[in-house]
Amino acid sequence: MLWLKTFHIFFVISWFACLFYLPRLFVNHATNKETVQHAFLLGMEHRLIKMMDFTLGFVLITGIWFLYVMSNGFEKFYFQQFWFLIKIALVVSLIVYHLWCKNIHKKFKAGTENHSHKWFRVFNEMPVFILITVLYMVIAKPFL
Repeated sequence: MLWLKTFHIFFVISWFACLFYLPRLFVNHATNKETVQHAFLLGMEHRLIKMMDFTLGFVLITGIWFLYVMSNGFEKFYFQQFWFLIKIALVVSLIVYHLWCKNIHKKFKAGTENHSHKWFRVFNEMPVFILITVLYMVIAKPFL
């Protein structure tokens, strides 16, 4: 089980690296309107999204597998803990953020993205607050 936990944490860290870096590319993209820069940033974003999708897939696989092991075959008691329900809701919100990022990339590709670089700077901070809350839920397990 320790290997499973190790791989899960590794993929979560990798996924978060992508979630933190892609919106930074969006800041640059919103700032630079040159054709050469636009194509370069689109390429970087595309490659990063492929990595982001890959790591999310393994976050989900290892996370569900780890949950199965920890909850002794998805026993009901584990799912009645309020800290765990908050954590799952936050993970779902991160997946929505992930999909939102992919949609923003599509809009940049189509030339229809209109948010400013300042908006993207704020957008970039959203997963930080979610990560801190998830870490607190997992470590402290409040509401037991």
